[in-house]
Amino acid sequence: MRLAGDVAGTKKAATDILQLCFEARAWKTLNEQIIVLSKRRGQLKQAVTAMVQQAMQYIDETPDVETRVELIKTLNNVAAGKIYVEIERARLTKKLAKIKEEQGLIAEAADLMQEIAVETFGAMAKTEKIAFILEQVRLCLDRQDYVRAQILSRKISPRVFDVDISKEKKKPKEGDGVVEEAPADIPSLLELKRIYYELMIRYYSHNNDYLEICRCYKAIYEIPAVKENPSDWIPILRKICWYLVLAPHDPMQSSLLNSTLEDKNLSELSNFRLLLKQLVTMEVVQWTALWNSYKDEFENEKNMLGGSLGDKAAEDLKQRVIEHNILVVSKYYARITLKRLAELLCLSIQKLLDLVEKSCHQIHKETMVHKAALKV
Repeated sequence: MRLAGDVAGTKKAATDILQLCFEARAWKTLNEQIIVLSKRRGQLKQAVTAMVQQAMQYIDETPDVETRVELIKTLNNVAAGKIYVEIERARLTKKLAKIKEEQGLIAEAADLMQEIAVETFGAMAKTEKIAFILEQVRLCLDRQDYVRAQILSRKISPRVFDVDISKEKKKPKEGDGVVEEAPADIPSLLELKRIYYELMIRYYSHNNDYLEICRCYKAIYEIPAVKENPSDWIPILRKICWYLVLAPHDPMQSSLLNSTLEDKNLSELSNFRLLLKQLVTMEVVQWTALWNSYKDEFENEKNMLGGSLGDKAAEDLKQRVIEHNILVVSKYYARITLKRLAELLCLSIQKLLDLVEKSCHQIHKETMVHKAALKV
């Protein structure tokens, strides 16, 4: 049948051989037959695809982990280099990586997943591609490989989550490749959006990029399912407020601060509304009074969604209040004594001098970099 080019007959014969091995629970013979059948001269692509798909159904029926790994590796070897079973190979690799992760071999699981570039698979469903890349990012974050995690995360454009799937589904034109349906265990696009931003929060948290963390929480907050449930949006809105306060002052931070203040849901969190209002109002904020008022709320964050705000958060909060106060002072004073400025900033004169010296050093460094750039 193979030599005669009988596709249906060859597929049936190949899958029946595998079925007989499976029913006899002859796992070693099954592996051998998969390799032998795939290496037959002039073997039909459709037969190889049918064999791989058939054998994949047996993976969960294997008696132990060693047999399961052996079967997956056999199928991976058969699928390697064959574009017509590239989706099956990606799914097999994902299964193998999950087994390695359960065994505590995170680095090995991450290396396995990175071998597959699903973004080039035209026949794979969009949601399955995104889910696969997010799994790659998660494993990189688990092994603390932040550089590779960032590279992989850039393969996903945030705009992809805003596409209306119902409008996107069109009848394929003649000559277009057929896109497979995503498996049932793949999350929906909105669920993937949340997973993506939660992973990005983990990435930005390692270098305390508060503004980017805030933008990630803002994106999660905008998901319809989150906005409908107060138990979901209240802890997220709290995090948005805290990270807005912790973020250094710049146009983006200022814009987000004002848009958050206009949010009607913020009326439910009166303490946080007052906190943001203090940073928008051009008046000096007394650090000691602010910390005494919000210390309990600040420490309570570790028990809420997303966990604590970071090891340096308390120190950075004080720094942001000092920045705000310096902006206020610069608006109302042309000249001021160090003693009076130290009082307004709730600092000792020595600490203020250290702060001025540090700021001057930073300005000098930025000026030198700018001059060097102009020369180039």
